[in-house]
Amino acid sequence: MTAAPTSNLSVVIPTLNAAAEIDALLHLIEEQTLKPREILVVDSSSDDDTAVEVAKHPEVEFLVIDRKDFNHGSTRDMALLRTSGDFVCFLTQDAVPASGFYLDRLVAPMLVDEGVALVSGRQLPKADARRFEQLVRSFNYPDAPSVRGREDLAECGIKTFFASDVCSCYRREAYLECGGFDNVNTNEDMLMAARFVAAGYKVAYEPSAEVYHSHNLTPSQQYARNRAVGRFLEEHADDLMRASEIGEGGRLVKNVSLQLLKEGRVGELFAFGVDCAARLLGNRKGRSEARRDMRGLSQ
Repeated sequence: MTAAPTSNLSVVIPTLNAAAEIDALLHLIEEQTLKPREILVVDSSSDDDTAVEVAKHPEVEFLVIDRKDFNHGSTRDMALLRTSGDFVCFLTQDAVPASGFYLDRLVAPMLVDEGVALVSGRQLPKADARRFEQLVRSFNYPDAPSVRGREDLAECGIKTFFASDVCSCYRREAYLECGGFDNVNTNEDMLMAARFVAAGYKVAYEPSAEVYHSHNLTPSQQYARNRAVGRFLEEHADDLMRASEIGEGGRLVKNVSLQLLKEGRVGELFAFGVDCAARLLGNRKGRSEARRDMRGLSQ
């Protein structure tokens, strides 16, 4: 596998109260076979020892912003513009690279194809993930790699724009050409992927670039998360080219439910049903609120 020169790669990690995990994560990044040119930690005024832990890594740049100023889109845009690599990788503080080849494999699709502007890696469930969350991760992050462009819209629908800044890499030149992240507080990665596709670039998924990342969300947390996503999808429907969402959620529910039944995990099946209900209700609420607000603006 061809590796990018060290000087071409930057890594950005937004943090908030990451003292328990950031030291180990930085060690894993520093020990990668592909050495980043720079690592930037952007901290939202943590009130734990995040700064102390980052200080153990003198080559890492540590930037503190006011917590109220954090935004998933604009903060990442600011961070990217502060770095200098031709490729800029984003990680969240709780995403743990599964091997020392993580960065090498994440960048590889961009070296093979100059038309690829964004690559996302595979998210594996952590050891404490409940069973239905493990199955959801397996469905959403399969073994097979993919490269998607405008020609895949009819077949893939909204999955054409599948991307996650939990573990991603952007081609700087394409990012700047397409205008960068908006001031949005969720799904900045999907919106950027849509802009790349609209501009003729491609978006890739590389399963060999693996991180451990999962959450056991409560129904109320899942509701709140999907309420925000629903609002985003409604507000940015034109940016997302009105791509179809039909079928993907149904396939997920069927796949996970059948496997839980096969394993005889009735309790997990019930919990998964509650989780799905929270997702659906949250999505509908967010969309409803967005439609109401947009109608109000147009009057």
